[in-house]
Amino acid sequence: MSSSNAAELYRRISTDGDLTQALFRQALQDPSGALVRIVEIGAAEGLPVTADEVRAHLTSVDDSATRQWLIKARGGL
Repeated sequence: MSSSNAAELYRRISTDGDLTQALFRQALQDPSGALVRIVEIGAAEGLPVTADEVRAHLTSVDDSATRQWLIKARGGL
């Protein structure tokens, strides 16, 4: 697994507004389920990641939108 996969997956998800919103809504209701979904999306996109890699990448991203997302969804992430 690779942190570069997590970074590329984040880039792809963030460029898809509908997917980003769907994951955000899911994270508000079921944070661990959103994390599972992100890992599944990575596998489907040929970018295998672990839940820990996703968490590590999200905490390393330095933009306000991601920080706000994490604050609201932090229960399971």
